[in-house]
Amino acid sequence: MSRSKQIIAGAAVILSSLSCLPAVAAESVTIGSVAMDIPVEMIKRFEPLTHYLSDKTGISVTFRPSANLASAVEDLGKNQTQISYLTPVAYVEAHEKYQAVPLVAPTINGKPDFTLVIVARNPSKIMTPMDLKGKRFAFGDEKALLQKAAVASMGLKSADFSKFAYLKHYDNIAKAVIAGDFDGGILKDTVADEFKNKGLKIIGTTPPLASYVFAVNKDTPKPIVDKLKVAFLSLKNKGADAAVLAAFDSSYDGFVAIEDKDYDQIRTLIAPFK
Repeated sequence: MSRSKQIIAGAAVILSSLSCLPAVAAESVTIGSVAMDIPVEMIKRFEPLTHYLSDKTGISVTFRPSANLASAVEDLGKNQTQISYLTPVAYVEAHEKYQAVPLVAPTINGKPDFTLVIVARNPSKIMTPMDLKGKRFAFGDEKALLQKAAVASMGLKSADFSKFAYLKHYDNIAKAVIAGDFDGGILKDTVADEFKNKGLKIIGTTPPLASYVFAVNKDTPKPIVDKLKVAFLSLKNKGADAAVLAAFDSSYDGFVAIEDKDYDQIRTLIAPFK
């Protein structure tokens, strides 16, 4: 074989071997969330957001729903998800157990806070939280200690109810109260607003509380964290991006950077219930 043919043959072997090598994977992130609704509804809420984050960062972002608050914390802590949307209590737990890092919090009217409210059927004779003594009451997740703290702040405790149950999702609570299965329940303010014209009324509320938060696993590479943070902070309730926020939560108008110390208020509130 001539020298030139040997070179060509050798090059062909090298190219053939290179083609068998696995492709280098692009950067990818899995985003998780506490369960605020059934999985199919959570996927609908997160799909526009994952597309937005992928487009803005160049990172492949996918969504993985969690069954409950506890599994959302475990998924983030064990790096099954690299970023997760958590309740304040879930974040506090994820920070304590796994050193999760707060990234951004959603804003309503420019402020990163929310309230928990007690609701009853409308119309009904129940007008104040005290009217629910001896009545049936619906909570969400059993590990959502802030709900119990909120109810206690309005003068009630679980022992005051003739019956109480944990219905997991806020939508379940709202529908159960409207249906008459329970006399009252605890809701996030934005969920209560959605059901105000469907047979619910607010009869008690907490002061403003530190918001839900997107937190990241402590080992998520800083360049990825920085890209995600910039993308979140760029998301505003205007233009083409408005649909992304509307799908996720129609009450949100953007995001702000958040720090761990912002959740000290939550730690104080839930301490008696841990």
